[in-house]
Amino acid sequence: MGLHMLKKINILIIGLFFSFSCLADSQQSKHVEKTTGITTWEINTQGVNFSLTQILPDQAKAFYVNRGFTVAQTESFAVSCVYMTVMRNDKAPGKIHFIKSNWTVLANKKPHPLISVDAWLKTLKKQKVNNSALLAFRWAQFPPEQEFEIGGDWNQGMLSIGLPAESLFDLIVRWDINGKEYKTTLRGVKCAK
Repeated sequence: MGLHMLKKINILIIGLFFSFSCLADSQQSKHVEKTTGITTWEINTQGVNFSLTQILPDQAKAFYVNRGFTVAQTESFAVSCVYMTVMRNDKAPGKIHFIKSNWTVLANKKPHPLISVDAWLKTLKKQKVNNSALLAFRWAQFPPEQEFEIGGDWNQGMLSIGLPAESLFDLIVRWDINGKEYKTTLRGVKCAK
């Protein structure tokens, strides 16, 4: 085999390795916890890690009852398709910034608005939830806007999708780096029941 042919083979191997590396960096994974059946959807793309883990309605109720809610006050939030949401900047090309209201939920191929933290706080105030419980609620939610530095800066919190139990949806997550928009989509996410 000549030197020219070896160079072509090396270029082909490097090209294939690079292609698979790029694909591996943006693949979605799904993990089901064996004991509870709780599912996590996760994607690593463009140096950003994003995941949604189901929170069962009874888990959400227990969490907020332990923070001063009555069982009745927890009901509407607990059944609103809630997830523990984690976003991390592992190795993006700069500091990432997101505004949650720029994210899009697609259910049955139609846009569906996320329920904002402010909307939940208004609802809960009408239900006469006490101020310390409202503060606990606010701090447990995924923030409406935040920036993450390179190297693993991250945050987590609850995210209410606002769909009925067992609904399927896609979530388009957007962020920017110095004004340049990036996005990724978690597909086939299912609301817990």
